[in-house]
Amino acid sequence: MAATTPYTVRLAPQVHAYVQPDGGWCLNNAGIISDGESTLLVDTTATLSRARALREAVAAVGAPLPRTVVNTHHHGDHTYGNSLFTPQATVIGHDSCRSELLAAGRQLHLLWPQTDFGDISITAPTLTYSERLTVHVGTTEVRLIHPGVAHTIGDTIVHLPEQGIVFTGDLVFRGGTPFVPMGSLSGSLRALELLRGLGATTVVPGHGPVTDATAYDDTERYLLYVAELAGAGHAKGLTPLETAREADLDAFAALRESERLVANLHRAYAELDGLPEGSPLDPAAVFGDMAAMNGGVPVACHA
Repeated sequence: MAATTPYTVRLAPQVHAYVQPDGGWCLNNAGIISDGESTLLVDTTATLSRARALREAVAAVGAPLPRTVVNTHHHGDHTYGNSLFTPQATVIGHDSCRSELLAAGRQLHLLWPQTDFGDISITAPTLTYSERLTVHVGTTEVRLIHPGVAHTIGDTIVHLPEQGIVFTGDLVFRGGTPFVPMGSLSGSLRALELLRGLGATTVVPGHGPVTDATAYDDTERYLLYVAELAGAGHAKGLTPLETAREADLDAFAALRESERLVANLHRAYAELDGLPEGSPLDPAAVFGDMAAMNGGVPVACHA
């Protein structure tokens, strides 16, 4: 198997993670929960061809096609493939996941017009919730939890309490740099506390390999580092880009997508300025500064 080939990991008798290496831009994870009669899919993928590969992976683990798809948030790498599984499947998400997805439309096409996403259609959740919702797949209890504003304003944690498994969506990246410009830095720190409180021993991040609860500590250290940088740079009157260029990544230098630092600083600055968590930022400024941190080259979709 090539290092870039997607693979499944059996987490429990009825639960698999679907991992897309290397976990960079547009290469997210998904989950397959099935009792052999019904299936719940956690997230889809960024392209039609990758959604087809995910569908094949569902069949390969002996599961029927999903009756339910849960979106952990609205970003296209987690939702573009929804249309391949509907109308047979009901798509579930947080209230704001639906509204943000409909507002964003063909979001990935705007960022990466040269990428072949295939003939996808924007398919938003038709069943939404505000705080918590419980779904059952056979005897498996699946708890959907909104952590508040964190990675986005409409995140969902998927918790399987009996199995000790949690699908975090992009609240956690393993091996990649956290990304909070569309949500909240302080909210992301609160979300990590919520995740810790669930007590899950198996953690499926939004991107990167399956891990454990140590991922929360790693994520927290990075976010606190961003908060410290932002506080110092903001006090000096530096722009987020100037602060990012002066920063020494040190312990975080090995993380992929290091250019996300400046995007995270944009969010931290907004919070220091007193803007509400989740307030929209200027995407041209955020992605323009990331390109500047990426050697003057726009970030690339890996899908």
